[in-house]
Formats: sequence, C-alpha cells, structure tokens
Amino acid sequence: MERAGPDGNLRGVVTKRDPDREPTPTERIRREQLIDVTIDLIAANGHQGTSLASIAAAAGITKAAVLYHFTAKDALVRAAHETVLAALDRAVTTAVDTAGAADGPAAYVRATLGHLRDHPRHVRLIIEADGTGGAERTPRERWAPLAGIVDAAARARAAPVDARTAAIVLGGAIDAILTERLHTPDYDTTEAAEQLVGMIEAVLGR
Repeated sequence: MERAGPDGNLRGVVTKRDPDREPTPTERIRREQLIDVTIDLIAANGHQGTSLASIAAAAGITKAAVLYHFTAKDALVRAAHETVLAALDRAVTTAVDTAGAADGPAAYVRATLGHLRDHPRHVRLIIEADGTGGAERTPRERWAPLAGIVDAAARARAAPVDARTAAIVLGGAIDAILTERLHTPDYDTTEAAEQLVGMIEAVLGR
C-alpha cells in the first residue's frame, strides 16, 4: 500500500506523521511553508475565511497532504500563532533587556507595536487566533509577563504601582491599537505607542 512521502505529497493512502518521530529536513521545510501560507491567508482573509483547502491550494499540495503534517486546521493555526508570538517575544525580550528594569515597560510598548508595525501580516493572526482553535491564552498568561516587567520598573523607581492592573490596562490598550491598525492601515501606531508610553511613565512617576 502506497503512503505519503516525507514531503507530504500523496502517492496513495494518506498516513499521518508520527508525532514522536523527529521530522526530517524535508518535513520541516514543508511544515514551515504551511505555516507561512497560513499566516498569509489569515492576514488576507481572516481565520474564518481561511480553510484547510485554501491552505493546501496555496501551498500547491492536497488537503490530505496538509493533514500528514497537521491533524486539523486548528492545529496548523495554532502552530502559526506560536510562530508569530515567538518572533514577537524575541524582539520584545531583547528590547526590554537592553533598556533595563526602570525603562522596561516603555521598551515593551515600543518593541511590541514596532515589531507588529514592521510585520503587518502577523497582526490579524494574533488578534483572531488568540481565542480560537485552541490557540487562546488564559488571562493570566496574557498579563503576567508584562506585570513582571511593570513590577521591576516600579521597584527600580520606588513607585507604588499595582503591576497586575497596569499590565491589564497596557495589554488592553495595545490590543485596541492593533485592532484599529487592522481596520485602518494608515493609523499611526508609532505615535500611539509614544502616547501609551507617556501614560505608563506618568503612572510610574516620571
């Protein structure tokens, strides 16, 4: 009985890749391609407007071949979501570490909005996938990292700040700015970032 090859192209009956087996270099390339295609399609059409069939067509393979690598559309969207969040996390972590504790919140805001300004196709995926298809994060998972950054800045400045509330407010403001940019592409997120930095600086006492 023929099976799918390691690149996921069908030559007979479809099998799924063994999740316990390390993917081959060819499989890694195919998975990266599928993730990239998914990011592009969701950026253009949204989560609901992106189907497994459209992903397969854009990648030039069959839908069954996609399922060789990912068990369902939600699994692929989740992988794409994790990919863009990892890239964002690297950029923000570098900026915050470089800025130092006292200026961490400002660096976080500027780096987050700056990175997503420079990678506009990531914005819709982050907004729409965070809450669908198993990609959702709990409220604590969303605010806790930023609360740690705010708390470090508050301690560095000896400022009495409720880090949790500040992180929730900042995170909500960033989400709103990104949503506005999604619907109004010429919205100036750089200026919005500076206004948001001014607000958190006022809270932190500078």
